[in-house]
Amino acid sequence: MGYALSTTVGMGFEQALTATRERLAAEGFGVLSEIDIAATLKAKIGAEVAPQVILGACRPPLAHAALQAEPSIGLLLPCNVVVRSLDDARTVVEAMDPQVMVALTGNPALEQVATEARERIGRALTNLARE
Repeated sequence: MGYALSTTVGMGFEQALTATRERLAAEGFGVLSEIDIAATLKAKIGAEVAPQVILGACRPPLAHAALQAEPSIGLLLPCNVVVRSLDDARTVVEAMDPQVMVALTGNPALEQVATEARERIGRALTNLARE
């Protein structure tokens, strides 16, 4: 089983980051946190990496349903979406496949939540790729 949903878009990093936030919002996800990996690694250890940001996306009804089914699922929330520059004109956008929650926990009660989350994230990535 793979663990990521992914698309490569023909746009620069900043444009892709903005478009990703918009596509996630259109599917009911808010961004709770944002981690600039490139800036953090540069500041902490002087490492140079391509621009990339982790967006901590959450759709509260799905998070609540997941917590009702599996109280420890908070370890896997929110849905992390990574926006990573390949070059000036191409950016990769990846998200953890929510089905991983079901596989890791072995809890079939999470199946419906994971399926809906996967559909919504998948649509966001598909619509992003169409831009």
